[in-house]
Amino acid sequence: MTLSGRELRSTLAEDGILTISLEDVIVGDPGDDEVVVRVEAAPINPSDLGLLLGPADISSLKTGAGGGIAFTVPQERLAGARGRLGQSMAVGNEGAGTVVAAGRNVSHLEGKRVGMIGGAMYADYRRIAARDVIPLPEGASAADGASMFVNPLTALGFVETARSEGHKAIVHTAAASNLGQMLQKICLADGIPLVNIVRSEQQAQILREIGATYVVNSKDEDFIPQLTDALEQTGATVAFDAIGGGTLGSDILQAMERAAIRTMSEYSRYGSNTFKQLYIYGALDTAPTVLDRLSFGFQWSTGGWLLFPFLGKAGQDVAARMRARVVDELTTTFASRYTKVIGLAQALEPEILRTYERKATGEKFLIDPTLG
Repeated sequence: MTLSGRELRSTLAEDGILTISLEDVIVGDPGDDEVVVRVEAAPINPSDLGLLLGPADISSLKTGAGGGIAFTVPQERLAGARGRLGQSMAVGNEGAGTVVAAGRNVSHLEGKRVGMIGGAMYADYRRIAARDVIPLPEGASAADGASMFVNPLTALGFVETARSEGHKAIVHTAAASNLGQMLQKICLADGIPLVNIVRSEQQAQILREIGATYVVNSKDEDFIPQLTDALEQTGATVAFDAIGGGTLGSDILQAMERAAIRTMSEYSRYGSNTFKQLYIYGALDTAPTVLDRLSFGFQWSTGGWLLFPFLGKAGQDVAARMRARVVDELTTTFASRYTKVIGLAQALEPEILRTYERKATGEKFLIDPTLG
């Protein structure tokens, strides 16, 4: 049974024009260890937008022939995207759906509803290695399983990273996001203090309703003193920052240093001996990251954190344990809520795209290709 269907693709040309279009593709029959899944749900995550829209200037959006849309990428942004120039790239990190065909070694999966990861999920069908799918628990919907990889494994990965590096408490920014709510639930269950940084009282209330103790609003005039107090109380020395740009990461390191100095018995011109770690894992703010290094001593480090490199270093046993927990707590700890479900073609409608491109906290879109 050879299937064909639509696939959402993003192409950045040499002249700096980025085009997003729906292409007709042949899916092909599954190999011995492959399955073909009818995609029924795929979330739009910030990481997906990084590939879908790349460094495009969103204000330059123009509709093109055949229902596609195009953007201009400023010349100064092209250098960082040269590796993809001229390539038509399929989009969508994860999703869920029903197995409609299976290879002879994995025939037991046919008819099963599965979650999957591996790219190219914004499509009617996805042919994929069976090792990259997980059967969903009985009664779970495709929407339940659509986001069972990126956010849940990232949240669990933060906890694994903190533990392995000897940190006893965690700081998280953009903390009222779906991922942030998962992280708070994990930390409550595992007894790990978590300091949540948000940008509004509404976001703070979302976290308090699920049991958060430490919530700090970065828009408050006394943000740094509040944050310092929370860090002193928790002993948090590792932060995972979804914002990326601006001074927030520097503010966190500064507050960690202030909290550490409060417990010092004597002055040191090099600052405290408390090691402070800032991991940047997102780019909600695409401006440069600004660090005022003289405000947090010399015992500190910054770096990037990405899920798949982490999983590669953590090893198969850790990854398997994390995935098993996600399945067990799929509709509780790791439940995702969506503000809008759209069809595959609707993802190309300008007004809808502008809405999901904003990456606003509390707004999460789900693509269901069966809607058209």
